[in-house]
Amino acid sequence: MTSPAAGLPPYKMAINNADDLENATIRPEDIPKAALVGKPLLVFTSCFVSICVFLFGYDQGYFSSILTNEHFEEYYDNPSSVQIGTVVAILEIGALLSSLSLGHVAEKLGRKRTTRLGSFLFCIGGTVQTLSTSFHHLGFGRFISGLGVGFLSGTAPTYMSEIASPDIRGLLGSAQFTGNVLGYSSSIWIDYGCSFIDGDLSFRIPLGLQVAFGLVLFFGSYALVESPRWLLEHGHDVEGLIVLADLFAHGHVHDPVAVEAYKSIEESVLIGRLEGKLTYWQSIRRYPKRIFVGCSAQMFAQFNGINVISYYAPLVFEEAGWLGKDAILMTGYNSILYLLSTLIPWWLSESWGRKPLLMLGSCFMGVGLVFIAVFTKTRVATMVVVFVMLFNSSFGISWGPIGWLIGPEVLPNKARASGAALATATNWLCNFIVGQCAPILLELISWRLYLIHALSCVVSFIVVWFVYPETKGLSLEDMDSVFGDKSTASSRISRNNSDSSHNSVSSHTYQTSIKQSDIASFASRHSKAIQARTNPTGTTLLPNEISPMLGAQDFTAASESFLRNLPPHQQNATQGRRWDPAASPFITPGDLEPPDLKSVYKYKTDDSRSIHSSIKRGKKAISSAFRFWKSDNNHSDTDAISERFLSDDV
Repeated sequence: MTSPAAGLPPYKMAINNADDLENATIRPEDIPKAALVGKPLLVFTSCFVSICVFLFGYDQGYFSSILTNEHFEEYYDNPSSVQIGTVVAILEIGALLSSLSLGHVAEKLGRKRTTRLGSFLFCIGGTVQTLSTSFHHLGFGRFISGLGVGFLSGTAPTYMSEIASPDIRGLLGSAQFTGNVLGYSSSIWIDYGCSFIDGDLSFRIPLGLQVAFGLVLFFGSYALVESPRWLLEHGHDVEGLIVLADLFAHGHVHDPVAVEAYKSIEESVLIGRLEGKLTYWQSIRRYPKRIFVGCSAQMFAQFNGINVISYYAPLVFEEAGWLGKDAILMTGYNSILYLLSTLIPWWLSESWGRKPLLMLGSCFMGVGLVFIAVFTKTRVATMVVVFVMLFNSSFGISWGPIGWLIGPEVLPNKARASGAALATATNWLCNFIVGQCAPILLELISWRLYLIHALSCVVSFIVVWFVYPETKGLSLEDMDSVFGDKSTASSRISRNNSDSSHNSVSSHTYQTSIKQSDIASFASRHSKAIQARTNPTGTTLLPNEISPMLGAQDFTAASESFLRNLPPHQQNATQGRRWDPAASPFITPGDLEPPDLKSVYKYKTDDSRSIHSSIKRGKKAISSAFRFWKSDNNHSDTDAISERFLSDDV
């Protein structure tokens, strides 16, 4: 007799345990889809991730404006230029410290939770600033905010580069910087509006609003998807495939686009696992040119003079002849043009490329700085405004968006977190130097400061011309071909250009051994590869902690050194057992196959991560507390309350 449920899709059948799911036939159309997929999901994610840099832009803008607020100066007892420089730059110290730990934190927590941590710290710092009663309290609050900004500014570009496809990575990276300038411009106009308030609220309202923006990012982070590259790197293969499908295949996990993206990333991950984790120093030694590109892009973005204008624009305009509210108003006009200029690289970063925009920006920024110096010296206020706008617009087209974009995209998966941390730390170190020195140098050498930054623009043009590669249109996994530092553990899987089909096995290009922990980590679904690696010629692998980055001559000596340090029983067990790559591949086609539909269905229908399930777990925890208390205090009324509360109905 036919079952009443026959013919129904699995999610309409009573699948109550693992056996029911094992016996069910799962079809692609049976997989539940997320509410947001494809371009809407990319836009949503991009907007929320852009809040990370919006917060930093807002922080730059509001503090530059309130420095000329008479109520601010009176409340904090007319701080000196050294005090102002210190409080401005203390945020960079906090950001520098957190960015140095970013590699470890981002790898441990993932991009989503690192974003959440950064926004939480930013809100705490903003609250301290808003309620500050002294200049020291204000500085302490900015330091805490800086810790959050360090996490956010380093995570956002990496996050964006890892979820974007090659053809729109430039657009999304540039749009992210637009979010930064939108924050800057918003704070300027909020400061200008609040400058008409007579009292301390004229500077406390702008300080308090940063907390509101930070809370939006904090709660919004719960709705973000995790980076698929981070998920695959940490063994969350099912979730990684689902995110790739949601981003690029409208939620269809069996779509060839999602499958090939999964295989490409998984291959890179497996090769990276073979080579092992890289420390900061190992990343620099292994990928010197890539690290230089990422760090120098951040260095030139600061030394080319942008933060002299961003942090101290009202002071620059006051020096040129615009005073009080007029200085803030001129800064507001400048910020609007600055914001509009950031829309240009949305398209040019992919059509022209990264290098032409950077070199064009260096030229126009250098020219703008020279004329700012000339007209500041001659006190022609209107022309100072004109060339400040030219300078800001040139930065908004070039070093602003491209400086943050090019760093994460040139780094390999296994060095992206550490490399991005080094680049972000470089940004904040240079930012601190500029923020600390600018008000002092403006006071000491005045207009000559702009000529120093103009010289930096010339140097940056030369470096980009001779050192930087062009990266437009390349996937993150294809950057090896640009830098010529393809992993010595590279795959030999051949890809047909038309369909990217995997039609041969992968193997190492040199003789080495594999960590036993790597084998164990693949055991769940790479059984064929494990057999090939652990028993290629009737012997087992030599487990070791030797770096695979060894030349052929070094391998024997390194292996012997490792064996000498093993316990005696392990030395006997491993004697003569060494893996021969010619006899067996490291990566087989089966290793790159995505999870099956049953695994995907099980993950998508798992209720343990839902809000409903979280509430039930909370109720059970409270239930335990009630019952424990009741065991010591036998109160029937309390027990009745407990039982009503603990009913399974939510």
